[in-house]
Amino acid sequence: MTEGPLAGPRRASHRLPLDGHALLRTRDLDAFREQITRSFCPHRVELIGPGARLDARQHGAQVGRVALHYVDYGARVRVRAEAIDGFFAVQIPQSGGGVIRSARQEVVMGADRASVPGPTDDVDMVLDGGTPQLVVRLDREAVESRLHQLLGRPPRGVLRFDLGMDLSTPQARAWLAQIRWACAELERGATPAPLVAEHLEQSLITGLLLAQRSNFSEALHADQAASMPKTVRRAIDLIEGHAAEPLTVEDLAEAVGVGVRALQGGFRRHLDTTPMAYLREVRLSRVHDELRAADPSAVTTVTEVASRWGFWHPGRFAAAYRQRYGETPSATLQR
Repeated sequence: MTEGPLAGPRRASHRLPLDGHALLRTRDLDAFREQITRSFCPHRVELIGPGARLDARQHGAQVGRVALHYVDYGARVRVRAEAIDGFFAVQIPQSGGGVIRSARQEVVMGADRASVPGPTDDVDMVLDGGTPQLVVRLDREAVESRLHQLLGRPPRGVLRFDLGMDLSTPQARAWLAQIRWACAELERGATPAPLVAEHLEQSLITGLLLAQRSNFSEALHADQAASMPKTVRRAIDLIEGHAAEPLTVEDLAEAVGVGVRALQGGFRRHLDTTPMAYLREVRLSRVHDELRAADPSAVTTVTEVASRWGFWHPGRFAAAYRQRYGETPSATLQR
């Protein structure tokens, strides 16, 4: 880890994403700007507000042609970059929020909305203080090559994603689960074998192509819907409609008329997850929605809401929720 001129204790006692892969911790704006430039592309960074002071950190690790980064400026900043050619970058706020402008679009980012600026577009972004981001950097050539494979033909035109990414959709939740797993594996010091790294790289790229709307989404989802078995689609409908009920994989398999292994295999092939992992993500989303909608003056407890959606172990639920939303359930409830 390269350390800048920073004294004092860590900002939090809990471990941050990719904590074992720290690249820089500094209050020196020039040093951090140079580090971000090395990892991504030339940036201009300005502190916003009287007396604003940087308190920045970056963690980062590579999985094939996909890089995972945790970036926190520790202050309100304006970040500008010109034509980030060569890669796509998905910027996922872990808390806080901000506004990004790119390609004549403007998106307000937050816990439920990430951003995906294009590789040839200028970016102008303002991040509030307390807005650490998980940034997924995907090699442009690798993404376009995978798009070619999924379509079965060379894509006509340049791939362009919508700037805003809705993180509440089932496809986005499944993709985020892959990101969290990759971060956890890297954090515990695991170095994926080459074949595993290649599979994970392709899985993350495919997940983004299917989760985020683009000018090729219609063609991609038409092919996916045609190839996805009815049993998987029916199981998804059951999960979405009965997430609060005590479902098991055996219940789902029996309801759609297949064996457990066949259903699990279908979910892995077409969604790159398992039925129970998909159910867990749906339940976490429902808890999050209910906590955000709760009246602060009403007597609502996290335990009550969590148990209503099938989470009976408070510790495990709290850990899963924090990993998914970057804050504790009680923090969401108190907003």
